[in-house]
Amino acid sequence: MAKKIFIDGKAGTTGLRIFERLENFEGIEIITLSEEKRKDINARKEALNSADIAFLCLPDDAARESVSLIENDNTVVIDTSTAHRTDENFAYGFPELSKNHKEKLKSSKRIAVPGCHASGFIALIYPLIESGVLGESENLSCFSLTGYSGGGKKMIAEYEDAEREELLDAPRQYGLTQQHKHLKEMKAISKIENAPVFCPVVAPFYSGMEVTVPIFKNMLKNDTTIEDIKSVYKEKYQGPIVEFKEANDESGFISAGTYSGLDSMEISVFGNEDRIILTARYDNLGKGASGAAIECLNIVLGQDETTGLVIK
Repeated sequence: MAKKIFIDGKAGTTGLRIFERLENFEGIEIITLSEEKRKDINARKEALNSADIAFLCLPDDAARESVSLIENDNTVVIDTSTAHRTDENFAYGFPELSKNHKEKLKSSKRIAVPGCHASGFIALIYPLIESGVLGESENLSCFSLTGYSGGGKKMIAEYEDAEREELLDAPRQYGLTQQHKHLKEMKAISKIENAPVFCPVVAPFYSGMEVTVPIFKNMLKNDTTIEDIKSVYKEKYQGPIVEFKEANDESGFISAGTYSGLDSMEISVFGNEDRIILTARYDNLGKGASGAAIECLNIVLGQDETTGLVIK
């Protein structure tokens, strides 16, 4: 019997991407609402409770409302909003972090898809905390460069307007008050005591993301070397979706657009024994959004995790 899937918030950037991907899936039936009813609470409630799997592609408050409308104990929720990423009742949708993360995903009825910036930071820091080479109390910083599609329909329209403001032609840093909505998630999932100093930058390219975390030698425990850090990542990330790659630069440069259009993530380490640069490259719309959501769906359905994904 076909699995019934409903996308609450299909009109948004992530919702549209998920819908496009599902069109090529076999063994599913997509529940759709007319334009007139897509915001009707009763129509949404009926669809949510009729679905085997419901994707929530909504603002945080609306996502919480959708969860409250579900009375069917069998409906699996895959929430792409920020609302439930640190909720212990939700599985965190990054199965590559550990066997426990993957097993919880398999059995959970409530799943939170990671945030785009947070995905790279957590992928880099969680294994170092887990292995004991980096202390939980260290003060960290994070620089993240993203394409403008991460800002949704409104930002996409601003950047693609032929008469756009000149200031959009240069990278723009934001999150200046250090209150970015991904910080809570970055801190909680990585199991660090202090949120990092976070410097997100949106640049005039459509999609792609590069997250960088600098580490000083004196922050590492047990005489850890740069090669030890590489070994941690080599053991943790062996693909096919998240993979460690040795010195994978482009003639001394690394581009934030290398993984645009893809659903995989590359983890690399640069620098020297005194100053180390940890990097994660992926697509903010791929492993940072709809690609991660589809990966979670594949695990729920018990099928190959790469189904419907574009892997480098």
